[in-house]
Amino acid sequence: MMNQTLEIKIKKTATSKLPQTDFDNLVFGQTISDHMFIADYKDGRWDNFRIEPYAPLSLNPANATLHYGQSVFEGMKAYKNEQGEILIFRADANQKRLNESAKRLCIPEVPEDLFMEGLLTLLETDSNWIPSKPGYSLYIRPFIFATDDYLGIRPSATYKFMIFTCPVGHYYAKPVKVKVETHYTRAAEGGTGFAKAAGNYAGSLYPALLAQKEGYDQLLWTDGKSHKNIEESGTMNVMFVIDGKLITAPVSTGTILKGITRDSVLTLARSWGLPVEERFLSIEELQSALENGKLQEAFGTGTAATIAHIALINLNGKDYTLPQKSDSAFSWKVLETLDAIKYGRTEDPFGWIIKV
Repeated sequence: MMNQTLEIKIKKTATSKLPQTDFDNLVFGQTISDHMFIADYKDGRWDNFRIEPYAPLSLNPANATLHYGQSVFEGMKAYKNEQGEILIFRADANQKRLNESAKRLCIPEVPEDLFMEGLLTLLETDSNWIPSKPGYSLYIRPFIFATDDYLGIRPSATYKFMIFTCPVGHYYAKPVKVKVETHYTRAAEGGTGFAKAAGNYAGSLYPALLAQKEGYDQLLWTDGKSHKNIEESGTMNVMFVIDGKLITAPVSTGTILKGITRDSVLTLARSWGLPVEERFLSIEELQSALENGKLQEAFGTGTAATIAHIALINLNGKDYTLPQKSDSAFSWKVLETLDAIKYGRTEDPFGWIIKV
């Protein structure tokens, strides 16, 4: 926790971009709101808290992050209910996970009050950027990066913690086609697979690009040791409903991101009495379930898409089309329930919503 009063200086933009923004045609991550929150770390403490107009940063070519990748980030969303109130979904969980990632990369942790007060002040400043259209939201990107200008390989002594936001619509417009990846590796035990480290995503781009050239939207990653067990789907956790049981990879190996949407889905499933198995699903078991018609559903879970329905899986060179889902399918039910909670249309029995 911080040992000082958090005073945030606010400098508002002279010219808002709101009048020129087409909220009916938002491309994910391309429209950025007017302001950003910034805090600096120096001499062992966070200081200089401020909100400024969103603008480019000036970096020294020797900046440590550019060379050694000392950077972690988070992703979350804010919504508006029918009364126009701002609701944030599980921001406390994002704050804790940011610090877990930071610790792994020798980055100083961000105290809870700094994270929350910076976030809430930014949302109040840019409240008009939160869409009211159903299915739309304000994506929030907190991140920390090293700012030392030094080419020696060591943890930086200085950092910036920043938050900016962007209004977004639906991430995936239709169910996705995925390919099981058995050559390239997303994460290994003892590595940084559990962290939201920038380098994790950079390393995943080339294999994903190869799959996209073959006509697939994303990959189903397998474990780095044997490539026999399913771990994640693209940048999301992945879940399967087989014979009425919900199966998803465990986070205990340190290779799986502790997804907040993942945890929310598992919490709902257990509250509804659906059997949940946090274990690895082998390629052989997946193929058997596909061929025997036992795979009822497959979907990714994450902040951007919430639920990304999987329509086709390529395994061992063969395309398997998944069965058409009924309106009562688990993934539809859980998506509808999560949306209802996030937009304040129903009771929040789990205490997930923070009202600004």
